[in-house]
Amino acid sequence: MVKKYTFFLTVSGIIAALDQATKALVMQHIPQFGSLTVIPDFFSITHVYNPGGAFGFMARNDSPLRHWLFLAAALFALCMIFYFYHRTPSANPFFGLALAMIFGGAVGNLIDRMRFGEVVDFLDVYLGTFHWPTFNVADSAVTVGVGIFIYHIVTKKVPI
Repeated sequence: MVKKYTFFLTVSGIIAALDQATKALVMQHIPQFGSLTVIPDFFSITHVYNPGGAFGFMARNDSPLRHWLFLAAALFALCMIFYFYHRTPSANPFFGLALAMIFGGAVGNLIDRMRFGEVVDFLDVYLGTFHWPTFNVADSAVTVGVGIFIYHIVTKKVPI
């Protein structure tokens, strides 16, 4: 049983640490709104802040409640993810990996919200005039984790 939680905390910790380390590098080397082209017309590292949720949800809402709403939602989500992990049999390691990825990503972005009141984003993907919302390592981990989570639920590999 201890091994199960060690795995969860290790994966979550690595993701949160990698997220915070990459954000620190971006904040240290690229001024806010500055951009470094990596692959022309496709990918840049662009230093921006997102006061909203995923894909800029509520970013233009200046209500002071927005900050507390996002903090409360993140804490609730972390509790639910840990609850699901606790109930997940050890025989489903990929489902556990998905939950650990989501948890680690949520922690990474929660740290930003607590420190800055918004989230540091920097991965900027675009093609012509199509521009994907800028994201970060935590967002990537959450997205991949949710994909694995959905796959396991749809294929009924995990009873929930």
